[in-house]
Amino acid sequence: MIRLVLLFTVLPAIELALLIEIGRRIGTLETIGLIIVTGVVGAALARYQGIAVLRRSQKELAEGRMPAAALMDGVIILVAAALLVTPGILTDATGFLLLIPLTRTGIRRLLARWLQRALRDGRAQTVIVFDPPDRPSPDL
Repeated sequence: MIRLVLLFTVLPAIELALLIEIGRRIGTLETIGLIIVTGVVGAALARYQGIAVLRRSQKELAEGRMPAAALMDGVIILVAAALLVTPGILTDATGFLLLIPLTRTGIRRLLARWLQRALRDGRAQTVIVFDPPDRPSPDL
């Protein structure tokens, strides 16, 4: 509960305060330009990184290996893209950090450890579903 309060009230308030302060220092139009540029550049970088991860996962699948690291990288890049298109200084900085391969590797390791602990402690479950190829998929 407290995390949601922080995420949806405190973080936006901090972001707004930072944007107001930057607007005072460099100007309103420049601040809006900064928001637009970081969004466009961030989206382009996320797309580029996402395509690279997709190719890596396809290569690993073709070699008969499970692309676990590539899948986790894909999720991290998706989060980075969402942060980068969200107006704000902290969200942009976090999004750009997640796009740096070295930083992303560290985040992926932390995420893997967290997931292993959650599975071990029973706070998460693994569900595997096999659909027969002749059965029609349900309409969503």
